[in-house]
Amino acid sequence: MSYTDFTLDQLHTDFGIKNKIKSLFLKKEPIEPSDWLKSTLKKFSKVHARTEKAKSETIVFPILYELKERNNDFITIFSGDSLNVDINKGLKGECDFIITKNTESYDINFPIIQVVEAKNHDLEIGVPQCAAQMVGAKLFNEKKNVPIEIIYGCVTTGDEWLFMQLGKDLLIDDKKYYIVELGDLLSTFQQIIDYYKENLK
Repeated sequence: MSYTDFTLDQLHTDFGIKNKIKSLFLKKEPIEPSDWLKSTLKKFSKVHARTEKAKSETIVFPILYELKERNNDFITIFSGDSLNVDINKGLKGECDFIITKNTESYDINFPIIQVVEAKNHDLEIGVPQCAAQMVGAKLFNEKKNVPIEIIYGCVTTGDEWLFMQLGKDLLIDDKKYYIVELGDLLSTFQQIIDYYKENLK
């Protein structure tokens, strides 16, 4: 068993985590994408990426890199790394993207955001996998003696983005974001990063 095998019901049964749909973010001014990001996404749009891997390389990674640059390398991006936390409980497996607080370490430290590419272009399918990875990230931090109260997650098809928040319960945002509203998407990610800037010293 691994992250991909979980259901929301199983997360409730195994870890006592209930899920709720809730508005997670304040409405803020969109962030104007850099010329580099706009140019990169425009060029890659001509590639007609269809697979998860292609979309991760042509859409998801450039957006995450933009956030890294905007925040003076406060975050680090790990792509395709494994997060094996508790093999017996199924909290193991490869993660599409793990965003961590930058500690200038080669190893994964302080995972704060899990980004999962939705299977079959269906956001709903990716929700349990992302939620399981968020549970894994939270336990990983606790084992490292850096308990982080809130872990965020995001499921994306490249075109659609759905955010989640894990504290005591799993909160699933009632709003989806779209690549055509890139400024709003960046603004939402920035709210998450600002939260960690305030709470992780």
